[in-house]
Amino acid sequence: MNEMYAHVSIRILEKEYQVACPANEKADLMASAELLNQKMREIRDSGKVVGLDRVAVMAALNMANELLQRTGQDQELKDIVGLRVKAMRERLDTALGSGQQLNL
Repeated sequence: MNEMYAHVSIRILEKEYQVACPANEKADLMASAELLNQKMREIRDSGKVVGLDRVAVMAALNMANELLQRTGQDQELKDIVGLRVKAMRERLDTALGSGQQLNL
């Protein structure tokens, strides 16, 4: 690895991992590892899931579900904004008349 990469030590459920990433992504990696550790602790501490691999899979599924829900919400907002912009354009076209052009 060269100096453009950072070697990062992360800790998840009392186990340490060495990970390399682009140096400018180190903070994001650390934040991601902390979020994963938190989610895995919650699942492990609930006592409903036993085994590190199962805890990891459940955490990944939960996080993927949250991501998909947020992605859907983002698309819904984009659709709403798109409809509002279209309505505003139509109102402007009506106000200016069909044969007039707006000079900018």
